[in-house]
Amino acid sequence: MGLRLRGSFEIDALLLKLTENELVIKGCVATHIIKAAGIVDLDGTFVFRFYTDDDAFLQVIAEGGKSDEHVVDVKLFHFYDTRDVSSQSVWDRLLNEEIGVPAYELEGHSYNRVWTSVSDYHNPVHMAEKTYDDEGDFSVTDQFTMLFERPLSGGQTESLLLSAEEKEEESGNLGRCFVLSTGISLSSAQITIHG
Repeated sequence: MGLRLRGSFEIDALLLKLTENELVIKGCVATHIIKAAGIVDLDGTFVFRFYTDDDAFLQVIAEGGKSDEHVVDVKLFHFYDTRDVSSQSVWDRLLNEEIGVPAYELEGHSYNRVWTSVSDYHNPVHMAEKTYDDEGDFSVTDQFTMLFERPLSGGQTESLLLSAEEKEEESGNLGRCFVLSTGISLSSAQITIHG
């Protein structure tokens, strides 16, 4: 799609104006500069993430390849909250009881789980993301994720991505956190890539 580190993209300002009053996140900007980029390989499905200067990331999912014609979903997420996970018991509860529930409440809104399961609880989906910064350094983060969404007017939805994340720190210890991000889907007409 032409997205790259230090490049930029622009979201349709009219889309933001029409939907922002319904979104949890406020103060969305239209123009974003890419400060870091990540990739996840899920057995031939690729998740690309382009982290911006606005506490946001553009997530592009491609199935069966990495070319434009393989792109099946594009969402703009904003980080809502990052919570420290200070103990093994909190971590275990997140993975085994909280992330994969059928519905999740946030600011009085109810989001329904997108990924289906034969049981009420769905185990989080593991992703190992390799993220590169604009100086060429990279890190790997293990993420245990679940996707939810709620309807908005005009046929739009607001997504909620929950992610329990762990990364080995320079000290050798594991750093763990719980990240909540909200987002909206974008069509190719709603994003302009400046390269």
